[in-house]
Amino acid sequence: MTRSLFVIALAMVAGASSLLAQDNPLATEVQQTWGRTMRNAVAAAEAMPEDKYDYKPSAESMSFRDLVAHTADSAMRSCSGLNGAMKQAGARDMTKKADLVGAMKAAQAECDTAYGSFTDAKATEMIEGRRGSRSRIGSMYGNNIHIEHEYAQMAVHLRANGVVPPSSAGRR
Repeated sequence: MTRSLFVIALAMVAGASSLLAQDNPLATEVQQTWGRTMRNAVAAAEAMPEDKYDYKPSAESMSFRDLVAHTADSAMRSCSGLNGAMKQAGARDMTKKADLVGAMKAAQAECDTAYGSFTDAKATEMIEGRRGSRSRIGSMYGNNIHIEHEYAQMAVHLRANGVVPPSSAGRR
């Protein structure tokens, strides 16, 4: 075996070994992904000036306020369900930025509990939700993907108002 092939093989074995050495590699990945997603969404809600919360990029679009409210309500509903006691954030009826940011942070805390208690052993556990029975890991990834989608829409609203989205802040 040539030296470069040996180095590549050694690196692959070392990478696989470190992954296997983790107690909960699936849970760790899910937790890291979720943490980044919700931090960006909360930071977006904080970054938009309150006087721009009613902004819509087109008449058919949701306003920034509607996106934040939907994100808070959806995350709270999903994560409280994962925690075993369905809760509502009530953000849909909120009008002030501070209240909406508070609802986002409350949903984040609820989700931090759900994601923080997740282990690999719970990944295939089946749970009931609004759309039927799903694996716990499938529900968690579904929630994450949904909030990523909402954040992407928030980023468009932010850019259109001259605000750099949190996930792009600091980049050149």
